Amino acid sequence: MPGTAPPPAPAGSALRAGELFQVLRDGRARTRAELAEITGLARSTIATRIDALMSCGLIGPAGEALSSGGRPPSRFAFSASSRVVVAVDVGATHVLIALTDLGGRVLDESRAAIEVSVGPVAVLDLVVEQARNLLTRAGRDPRELAGIGIGLPGPVEHSTGRPANPPIMPGWDGFDVPAYVQRAFGRGKELDVLVDNDVNIMALGERAGFWPVEENLLFIKVATGIGAGIVGRGLLQRGADGTAGDIGHVRLARGEGVLCRCGNVGCLEALASGPAVAAALAAAGVPAETGDDVLELVRRGSLEAVQAVRQAGRDIGEVLATCVNLLNPSVIVIGGGLSAAGEYLLAGVREMVYQRSLPLATARLRIVQSMAGDRAGVLGASRMIIDHVLSPDRIGALLADVA
Repeated sequence: MPGTAPPPAPAGSALRAGELFQVLRDGRARTRAELAEITGLARSTIATRIDALMSCGLIGPAGEALSSGGRPPSRFAFSASSRVVVAVDVGATHVLIALTDLGGRVLDESRAAIEVSVGPVAVLDLVVEQARNLLTRAGRDPRELAGIGIGLPGPVEHSTGRPANPPIMPGWDGFDVPAYVQRAFGRGKELDVLVDNDVNIMALGERAGFWPVEENLLFIKVATGIGAGIVGRGLLQRGADGTAGDIGHVRLARGEGVLCRCGNVGCLEALASGPAVAAALAAAGVPAETGDDVLELVRRGSLEAVQAVRQAGRDIGEVLATCVNLLNPSVIVIGGGLSAAGEYLLAGVREMVYQRSLPLATARLRIVQSMAGDRAGVLGASRMIIDHVLSPDRIGALLADVA
């Protein structure tokens, strides 16, 4: 009947609207005709699904296209600002919290010093407090929060968000991080909270921001600890129990007698992490206690510090040579605090990787310093939650609920 609203779209149709939405996620404005050409769907079907997506605020009008005669066709684009995401990078001694839109653009951020060893309640209470402050400063209603992504400096069972025997995180083992944060925001399971190992989210952030076309990438974090985030065929590889990439506890021949905090001897982390390099310098009579001290010595031109950092690079490269032969990445990104030593560290890594890897495996390999810097974690945490809440299935379910 004229003036009667169309019947609600069935759930299957809503799911297909979720798939159509993926075409628009690149931010490019398109007309209904262009979307019909891309997807092969009828114009009437496109119109129905565009209306459904607009009703949720996920897309909006984006002006008019040039007319070939008659009324100019309307264009539509992804409304990345319709909702926001909180992205959290928890380090050994700090937290970095960012508020981003649904396109991953950082709107505001907050940094705070806190030891992860004080336990999950103190750290997560600080995270929630800072997240609320960011929402208030941005003038955003907490109900506009689409989800929260969190990176932790230890092994995480990604499916549950619970840390799994993290070596530097007393009191965190098995703690239900998502449930605690959901309760703190008073939204229960309605609020998506995803948790992963910090180096995994750094790999996501670096790739999304700077290497989007690279399907096979390794991100190596060199800081208080050493770990790898593995992207293979465009997907993050977590392994069977979420511990894939834990290269910091690979044993090196020159580490005989060097005790690691994990209880083993000769681990890469015990030789090449920031604290390990500082300890080696201190033992040689050069005053250094932390990775930051090492970087300051390098900046001041200390020959001993430069040599120590170069050796740390060789140690890391020795382990990465095996990774290159096994995984054949096209890019290895070196990040984390000690990566600020730049070419002094990278030269040592490249020396060993190119010396010990197969020529075919290194023919197109690039070994570079992180371009995301200390924002890699929050960029990746944002990407992790955005890809989850904007997946075809989730958008389809959202539209079905609205209908």
